[in-house]
Amino acid sequence: MTSDNSIFPDNSLLLDSQLCFALYSTSLAMTQFYKEPLSAIGLTYPQYTVMLILWEQDGVSLKHISDALGQKSGALTPVIKRMEADGLVQRLRGVDDDRSLSIALTEKGKKLREQGLEVNRCVAEACGIDMDEVVALREQLVALRQKLVK
Repeated sequence: MTSDNSIFPDNSLLLDSQLCFALYSTSLAMTQFYKEPLSAIGLTYPQYTVMLILWEQDGVSLKHISDALGQKSGALTPVIKRMEADGLVQRLRGVDDDRSLSIALTEKGKKLREQGLEVNRCVAEACGIDMDEVVALREQLVALRQKLVK
């Protein structure tokens, strides 16, 4: 292998030139930022994402949660079991099919919603961009994700 840089004259293989790295490092920075405000209310980032789904629609199936998060249900089971042990959710087996599992908020989990709104405000403020920019950026990222997973 030669060290002839003429093959990639535009430096397209530099780490800082990669879209994937910009997304990855930004995602790490974002989840790291969430750590402190979420810790203050007793949640991890994965738990917070589950709570966001349940605050939107309580009593949904584990499959619904895993599909919404783009994760396998097996990866979420330890997260949800911990949330159940903390008194935030309850796991409910189906009456007709005990293989089906739905997740519902407890009163403690419902009451945490207000603190979740405060976490959201804190993060929005830290981003330092107005709501129109947040919406536009989010729409671009969602569109990119949809193109990648089709």
